[in-house]
Amino acid sequence: MSGEWHIAQINVGRLAAPQGDPRVQPFFDDLDRINALADESPGFVWRLQDEGGNATAIQVSPDPLFILNMSVWTDADSLFAFVYRSAHTPVMARRREYFDRFDGAYHALWWVPAGTVPTINDGLSRLWYLDRYGPSPHAFTFKTRHPVPGVESPPVDMQPDPWCVGRA
Repeated sequence: MSGEWHIAQINVGRLAAPQGDPRVQPFFDDLDRINALADESPGFVWRLQDEGGNATAIQVSPDPLFILNMSVWTDADSLFAFVYRSAHTPVMARRREYFDRFDGAYHALWWVPAGTVPTINDGLSRLWYLDRYGPSPHAFTFKTRHPVPGVESPPVDMQPDPWCVGRA
């Protein structure tokens, strides 16, 4: 049954400064390397990209410092390994240097039928739902990962590093 489902993720943030500013430039300098790492990671399926190969130029808000990232993976363990057990992790650990503190949910996970490419609105609606109602099968985090649809089991705490669990 799990092969019929993939896991989608969205994460958002408000940059501490515009691209080119020395406060956030290390984040932008690492993007190509981290995106290439994702593309080559086991379980990777898809990621949102603009013409520059990342998603930073996709503007979904009047705030030009608000950016988002979305991707799809074959399973939660593959995504978790990329986020918390790869060269991505040290870059993510510096997120408070690059991003303002965010009010509400800034990371959400949800299951999609294999072959589905979620839209930006899908991702933003999952963040909204998670922020308003907390984790559920509709939107969750690594801390409360729900099983694929049709599987009856309690949520699993994948034990993400405590400094990054998807909510402010």
